[in-house]
Amino acid sequence: MALLEINGVTKRYGPLEVISNLSLSVDEHEVICLIGPSGCGKSTLLRCINRLEEISLGEIRIHGDRITGPGVDLDRLRRDIGIVFQGYNLFPHMTVLENTTLAPLKVIGMGRREARDKAMAFLERIGLAHKAGDYPDRLSGGQQQRVAIVRALMMDPMLLLLDEITSALDPELVAEVLDIVRDLAARGMTMMLATHEMGFAREVADRICFLQSGTVYEQGPPAEIFGNPRGERTQAFLRSLKKAGRL
Repeated sequence: MALLEINGVTKRYGPLEVISNLSLSVDEHEVICLIGPSGCGKSTLLRCINRLEEISLGEIRIHGDRITGPGVDLDRLRRDIGIVFQGYNLFPHMTVLENTTLAPLKVIGMGRREARDKAMAFLERIGLAHKAGDYPDRLSGGQQQRVAIVRALMMDPMLLLLDEITSALDPELVAEVLDIVRDLAARGMTMMLATHEMGFAREVADRICFLQSGTVYEQGPPAEIFGNPRGERTQAFLRSLKKAGRL
């Protein structure tokens, strides 16, 4: 059984259909990269999986259990499915350590010492243990994004969603954030990423899904999608990236 199953999902905003009858499954330990033009539905899909947006039709399941519709424990869902956005969304009045320990303390009742030790272990792993007492405005954008990833990992999610996490960063800061994602992939974290970093997608993904007009137009291994795409729209998208020097 797949870890994540998306079955015939449609998302509408009034008359505008952003996701259209989209179906996709993700296996445990798999890394899926969502690519496609702006407005194709990548970010909306991630937000629907985490229930930050409500779908209009279809269903989404985790380990066979329905997570859309009424009667779902959203606190439990968001413990199981972490999400990191392009904006870091750290609390400015809290230190790095406070930002990373808040959710486990408040949501799952983790002990303060356990939460601190766990956060410090993560911060050590990403090279930011020395910043534990600093406030977000003392950190670079890349450092803030790494802290945001740690905050999501503190809840031990079974699935991590990453929504264009490098798009707000200066180019020299992108590599340090992508290194964290590479490490998570190597450790077996199940992830779904919306990204414009094609070189990174080629390197880290088990499967590339090209979205067009709110649905999965083409999917396959990175070598196949980037080296020999079948669909005309996929080919046109990749040609435009090459012309812009982004592939």
